[in-house]
Amino acid sequence: MSETAIASPSEAQKSKARPRRPSAFALLLNNRLAAFGLVVLVLVVASALLAPLLPLADPNATDPANRLAPPLSDGHLLGTDALGRDMLSRLLWGTRVSLAVGLSASVIAAFAGSLIGLIAGYAGGRTDQLLMRFIDLMMAFPYILLALAIVAVLGPGLINALYAIAIVNVPFFARNIRGITVGLARREFVDAARLSGKGPVRIVASEILPNVLPTIVITLSTTVGWMILETAGLSFLGLGAQPPQADLGSMLGEGRKVLFTSPFVSLVPGLMIFLVVLSINLLGDGIRDVLDPRLKAGALAKPSARTAVEKNRRWPETKKDETSDAVLDVKGLETQFRIGRSIHRAVGGVDLSIRPGECLGLIGESGSGKSVTAMSLTGLVPSPPGRITGGKVLFETDDLLAVSDKELRALRGGAVSYVFQDPLATLHPLFPVGDQIAEAIRAHQPLDRSEARAKVLDLMRQVRIPNPEARMEAYPHELSGGLRQRISIAMALANDPKLIIADEPTTALDVTVQAQVLKLLDGLRRERGTAVLFITHDFGVVSEIADRVAVMYAGRIVETGPTAEVMANPAHPYTRMLIDCVPVMGEPERRLDAIPGRPPPVDDLPDGCAFADRCPRAAADCRSGDIAMRDIRGRIEARCLHPLSPGDALRGAA
Repeated sequence: MSETAIASPSEAQKSKARPRRPSAFALLLNNRLAAFGLVVLVLVVASALLAPLLPLADPNATDPANRLAPPLSDGHLLGTDALGRDMLSRLLWGTRVSLAVGLSASVIAAFAGSLIGLIAGYAGGRTDQLLMRFIDLMMAFPYILLALAIVAVLGPGLINALYAIAIVNVPFFARNIRGITVGLARREFVDAARLSGKGPVRIVASEILPNVLPTIVITLSTTVGWMILETAGLSFLGLGAQPPQADLGSMLGEGRKVLFTSPFVSLVPGLMIFLVVLSINLLGDGIRDVLDPRLKAGALAKPSARTAVEKNRRWPETKKDETSDAVLDVKGLETQFRIGRSIHRAVGGVDLSIRPGECLGLIGESGSGKSVTAMSLTGLVPSPPGRITGGKVLFETDDLLAVSDKELRALRGGAVSYVFQDPLATLHPLFPVGDQIAEAIRAHQPLDRSEARAKVLDLMRQVRIPNPEARMEAYPHELSGGLRQRISIAMALANDPKLIIADEPTTALDVTVQAQVLKLLDGLRRERGTAVLFITHDFGVVSEIADRVAVMYAGRIVETGPTAEVMANPAHPYTRMLIDCVPVMGEPERRLDAIPGRPPPVDDLPDGCAFADRCPRAAADCRSGDIAMRDIRGRIEARCLHPLSPGDALRGAA
């Protein structure tokens, strides 16, 4: 074994910096509108904060001789108002006041409303009813009229206007937070906290508050602008800032008197209000997107209906008659996820071929790229951030990466069907399962409701669902995991597909139900001549159903061949180590060895063989160049420079 000892990676590889996931600030800057709002808001806030240090005139000093001086006048960049006061000075000082009042009112409303929502949602019962009826009472009045009534009771003034705006916005926070808290208070982790002896205050503070805090921040960021606008509205009516103090609303109200003769007096504060509110709202939308876990990958747009395909994608040339009998022929498929500046090569040049009636097992560790490969075939990888950068997916004579959206929709669920790993997540929770199967049928066949219903019953009988007449009216949550998976298989068979992609359909099932599902799939594909791509991480499952197997590692196929031959005498060390992880009935003394180490990150793949760092047979030549698939013996191909010979074992070699 000396000549095949593990070669240590070079210092350059060790020191190579891995690209990191973009920070929250980087994600915010990726959103151009949010970045624009941030820049504008920073400029406005900086100008307002620096007002005491800038060479500005006294904002309250009157000069009747220079009243209503136009903008760009000598000594008055933005002109003067009706009392001769400098507009630029009053604008910056007034912006300070408006920002301070708006932000303070927002914080007060967020704190009080969130506290009410947390208490009501967690306590429930009479406490919830009492607090929420009080909130409903407040919401029964138009908020601006309620604010006017509060100021009328408290008296005009900036502080009273602040209180009024904060109070009328409390219900908005209270109802949002209460709705989220009600759901969280019944979750298992909260029950566990109660059982551990935590009191209500500690549970709310340590278990529930961290989960609702992103919602509070999002709500706060999107309402600050409106609160500034509402404060300006009260000042415009003379109920906020009192003379001679300036804020944006009072300046706008003063300009109303000379609107027709000197419109710039109203235009200047009006534009500032517009910029402040617009920038805060744009920034708030950006913060909401950054805090949304579904958008943290760096994509600030909703996924498109199909995976984006690069126009200049590359693919290997193949002979026309090379796989003429194949239902599916995949050549050089490459799929990437572009997150910030890093590129994750989830699928790095996959070749697959499946004939009619054949089952190909795609196997590998979690994260090896199996599901991404399967979803890439029918354009189900979300874009952004996913993108197909190379290869061809030939379904009979059509390249699925080049067909139109209309043609692809006709193929999905029709000639090509997909059985997903978690049927509870893919079935619609609000419709009976029978209606969902019928919808899959009528989307591709011109049948009326009665004909579709009859076919639904027939499909449910084919997949061995007992009492199908009653089951078709059941909702997904009313069925067991095995029955839900059978419903998914029935939907996949609804339109007599030529290809079924089964993505780990037995992972969450017990052994008995798993065996039933495997037997069902195997029998149906033999009866109908349907090609099956079966994805799993279990060689035991593959040995029961697959005719051929393709072993995947770090986004590439590393070995392929007939299942029986690969199971008996694998050529690639990774395949051998996967098989050694499978227990064998009747061999209790057999040692089960775990594969040492972890797969390499697909955004920082090493040169040469990606398995070299974990392989006991790796040599220096394994760590350089591109290692291609090659014939090893008979019908087995492997991506390995030092393949195993028949009978070789790796137990204990690592």
